[in-house]
Amino acid sequence: MTGVRTLRIAAGAEAATLAVLPANLLTVHARPVTSLAGPLHGTAYLVVIAAAWQAATTADAGARWYALVPGVGGLLALRRIRKTPAPGIQEG
Repeated sequence: MTGVRTLRIAAGAEAATLAVLPANLLTVHARPVTSLAGPLHGTAYLVVIAAAWQAATTADAGARWYALVPGVGGLLALRRIRKTPAPGIQEG
């Protein structure tokens, strides 16, 4: 479950930095904020893709594709992984 934990943290960081960047642009447009949040957002995006690749099983391979959506892809991938039952567990 380490991959899911990493995905959860990276998805939160990706979404938070995506909120910070336009807010900074529309308000004070401080260069230090952009210089910090921009690379952090890009790094979080790459970590989301890598973590989704590790956390997703063959049953929820669609989560890997969701992770490629910039900004909210990590959150979508987490949702998809949570909805998919674990291998070996039968419902009913």
